[in-house]
Amino acid sequence: MGTTVARGALVVLAVVVVLLGLLWVFQRSLIYLPDRGPVPPAGTVLAGARDVSFTTADGVRLGAWFVPGEQPVTVLVAGGNAGNRLHRAPLARALAARGLPVLLMDYRGYGGNPGRPTEEGLHLDAVAARRFLGDVPVIYFGESLGGGVVTRLSAEHPPDGLVLRSPFTDLAAAGQANYPFLPVRPLLRDRFPVADRVAALRVPTVVVYGAADTIVPPEQSRAVARAAAGQVTLVEVPGAGHNDLRLLDGPELVAAVTDLAARIRR
Repeated sequence: MGTTVARGALVVLAVVVVLLGLLWVFQRSLIYLPDRGPVPPAGTVLAGARDVSFTTADGVRLGAWFVPGEQPVTVLVAGGNAGNRLHRAPLARALAARGLPVLLMDYRGYGGNPGRPTEEGLHLDAVAARRFLGDVPVIYFGESLGGGVVTRLSAEHPPDGLVLRSPFTDLAAAGQANYPFLPVRPLLRDRFPVADRVAALRVPTVVVYGAADTIVPPEQSRAVARAAAGQVTLVEVPGAGHNDLRLLDGPELVAAVTDLAARIRR
């Protein structure tokens, strides 16, 4: 009897080890969900927009869309973990309608770009996007996982303002909220420590989140706002979930960006 129980325990242990091993190997396929397909020409989606490209420090050439505007403050948009720049076109359209130039970047592996996404790779992508814009006032807009990208970028290339949409405190905390039965923190290779990084940033920061977000718990976004060292504005969108259209181009979100741009201009 004891031998049978021991053998059963070993089988269970072996299954658990195999599953954890598979999670370790394939975890980035669960984190990054790019739409890899090519995107249409920028001008067919956004009036006046043009296709642009830039090359990262490790030699990856990335396509992006740039929408010009008459305002002096440009918005650099770093998307979340899914889709591509086509899915953020409504945001660019809304901001451009208010005169703000917008750069919709796509990470490596997204929107027809070569390469595979990793935390380090996305950082290099964001650095290349910032360099492309040159010496102009810039707001970094980070959507969800993009908040991790732009907060790291901010440490090396400080922006004039920062907008974090549905940010998590760090990727492990967000993962643990969605997979409470898994040892997420010790397994993760990509970390994106948003709260730790904003604590060292002294730039005007706006945190926008949905009160009904079930993917990134609202308390994590509020914790990011509390951690920020600079002047912080917290914007709650009542009843909005993580992928609610109001958090794409809704009035609360657009006003948060345009109000920040107005403060920077002053």
